[in-house]
Amino acid sequence: MSDTRTKFKYNGWDFVFTCVDLPLFMLDVVLDVLAAVSFYKERAYVYLGVLVLFLLGSSLLTQAYSWLWYSYDEFERKTKVEKLPSPRQLKLLHVFQLGIYFRHAGVLEMAVQSFYKKIRDPENGASRHTGSSADEQEPDSESIAVSLNHDLSMLRIIETFAESAPQLTLMLTIILQQGYPDLITVFKAVCSASAIAFAVTTYHRSLRSFLPDKKKQNITSSVIYFTWNLVLISSRLTALALFAFVLPCFIFAHFICSWLVLFFFAWRSKTEFMESPCGEWLYRATVGLIWYFDWFNVAEGKTRYRTVLYHRYMLTDICILCGMWC
Repeated sequence: MSDTRTKFKYNGWDFVFTCVDLPLFMLDVVLDVLAAVSFYKERAYVYLGVLVLFLLGSSLLTQAYSWLWYSYDEFERKTKVEKLPSPRQLKLLHVFQLGIYFRHAGVLEMAVQSFYKKIRDPENGASRHTGSSADEQEPDSESIAVSLNHDLSMLRIIETFAESAPQLTLMLTIILQQGYPDLITVFKAVCSASAIAFAVTTYHRSLRSFLPDKKKQNITSSVIYFTWNLVLISSRLTALALFAFVLPCFIFAHFICSWLVLFFFAWRSKTEFMESPCGEWLYRATVGLIWYFDWFNVAEGKTRYRTVLYHRYMLTDICILCGMWC
């Protein structure tokens, strides 16, 4: 999606986040399967149906984005792992919901290659940005790693707010209905909320990697950003769970009404993220879904007023939800 002919920095912390992301993604899949099996054994078929809806919907959405981005780039793949399947095979992989795994593997490949080059020849790694004009036309592994990591982070954001956030709301609602949450269930809920905040933080770091004055990102700022999003997301999901606990049928009506309002503002933002009209409408609909849970910047320029307006709207909505619960 981004121009890899420009030289970008891929620091050590980004490498750590990339290495951690793939195991966490696989662990999330395993936990989803275990949760579905648990609901089936307990004969909680309503919860099972809702969970399957979240899992299937988020998977179809992320695979659709991944396939569209490949088609926009005319199936130009920059890693050895991604070049293994042909375009037709790659399409079949996306149909069977496996295409995003090749993106994960490709990002990990370029991250390891970039990190290995820095260790092997740090002097050349530091000076390669001042090469000839011919060399500047060829993207290096570090720039490719940054570009691919940004695309993958965007896919993780979509998957997070299409699956993990609704799933955590469902989990919190079940805890409230049981009335006696055990320590393991509470621990799983905290880990899920942390995983959502981690995905937002990772995307924020990848986005700032493209800004010339933000290449050197301090880990302290990422920790603060992670904590801030953890508090915001936890409060939002808790309010939704409390509302769903007393009025379970109306939570879907609340989502539809809120999503329509947020989708309208996403349309009015005149986003230009995708390269086709249908893809752009899909993106605006996805932004409305993400905004239902957390802030997500979609427009260039100063965002102070939009951010303040959004958080005021969310604060009002949270107060209404908690008031209905009381």
